[in-house]
Amino acid sequence: MIREWERDDALVTTDRSRIDLDVVHRFLSEQSYWAEGRTRGQQITANDASTCFSMLDRPSGAQIGFARVVTDDVSFGWVADVFVVAERRGRGLGSWLIECIVESYEHLPRLVLGTRDAHGVYAKVGFAPLIRVERWMERWYREPNP
Repeated sequence: MIREWERDDALVTTDRSRIDLDVVHRFLSEQSYWAEGRTRGQQITANDASTCFSMLDRPSGAQIGFARVVTDDVSFGWVADVFVVAERRGRGLGSWLIECIVESYEHLPRLVLGTRDAHGVYAKVGFAPLIRVERWMERWYREPNP
């Protein structure tokens, strides 16, 4: 089921046909610290395994933001690849994008994400540091990005 939200001149949609893969791949592979060097094929694979949230400029239809959620739709969701293009930042669009995601997954007991520098954006919509960090473990196959 496709969901959509509108605010001012922006639209958030889960309609996969509205993803501008050129914009998403370019931003993530060239401008993000977490997906630097990701190939277009890898981004397609990641998108195919996720629910994607495209943020669009309503007048032009241009992609201005993106996020995706990997979930079993029962117990857990991982929010990933969140961005708003530089020229549209500082207007609350990132927080609104996350609000749309939170609304979509309020039936889950938990959403998680990782961030190096946007804690304040996520805190505005209820995210907080892990409270049971001792229960979490991870295994790296490659050295993580800084």
